[in-house]
Amino acid sequence: MTVAIDRATGKRRGERTPRPGPLTRLKHTYQKYWYAYAMIAPVALVLGVLVLYPLVYGFYLSLTDADSLNSARTIGVNRIEATYTFIGLDNYADILWGDTAYDRFWSHFIWTIVWTAACVTLHYVIGLGLALLLNQRIRGRTLYRLVLVLPWAVPTFVTVFGWRFMLADTGLINSALDALHLPTPLWLEDTFWQRFAAIMVNTWCGVPFMMLSLLGGLQSIDTSLYEAAEMDGASAWQRFRFVTLPGLRSVSSTVVLLGVIWTFNQFAIIFLLFGGTAPDADILVTWAYYLGFGQQPRDFAQSAAYGMLLLSVLVVFTAFYRRWLNRDEPQLAN
Repeated sequence: MTVAIDRATGKRRGERTPRPGPLTRLKHTYQKYWYAYAMIAPVALVLGVLVLYPLVYGFYLSLTDADSLNSARTIGVNRIEATYTFIGLDNYADILWGDTAYDRFWSHFIWTIVWTAACVTLHYVIGLGLALLLNQRIRGRTLYRLVLVLPWAVPTFVTVFGWRFMLADTGLINSALDALHLPTPLWLEDTFWQRFAAIMVNTWCGVPFMMLSLLGGLQSIDTSLYEAAEMDGASAWQRFRFVTLPGLRSVSSTVVLLGVIWTFNQFAIIFLLFGGTAPDADILVTWAYYLGFGQQPRDFAQSAAYGMLLLSVLVVFTAFYRRWLNRDEPQLAN
């Protein structure tokens, strides 16, 4: 039996080089990329202080029975130490399958899913329609873009307060409906119309971002593809289906994901529109705020547990969403 030896290294040919240990690899990586680490260190520090620490502390609170009565506080010159205790996963068990689980969690969870799906669908459909119109060569296109982006440029609280005045019983919308002898809904009192109004206001605020993002995607599509499709006899619908939609795939996947995350955690619109007076219209994030800051005693532990559940839902959704988007990439690569 003959064994080939590499004269340069003195090792047998085909023999694997021992993999260096983790400390050695870390040292080599640091020596090679020390400048990059130095550049990102301030950002990592700020993120650790502003994101990681609150996240870890919130998770710890969710494992306790902390509330405003047993937390550390100062009254005058007296310092009262915290007396809350560690209770493990009891808060999560109570939220998910306790005696009041449906009223306190599942009803709000179902409404949050409906709210998110309805708002993101309307954002995308209306935004895509407006983007297609603004992508055409029409007179005054720049002015139309400026007007349509105003709802996004105006501060949210100004927009929501304006809608609140218009949706009041004697507001502009009910006055117009009354003048037309049509029913005047109780936009700010009845549960169904509260939810309808919340979706309507959020759609008004969210469409401009979707429109601008999709308009940028439309302008990046090669016009020669449309010309080739038209020469092949493709109809307008076929050009939209086989050229426009595939060309917008990367942009659409990103803006839909951002839209879901933002809408799922949309606190300002519902809180400012109803001022905490519409519990049946609360989504999970506004309900968690009510538990932690809108009642007495304030339940910090349950509020923190809701925050962890919100984060878990979004992480799971994002993972499945990205996997679903990438399902065809191996075939496309081949």
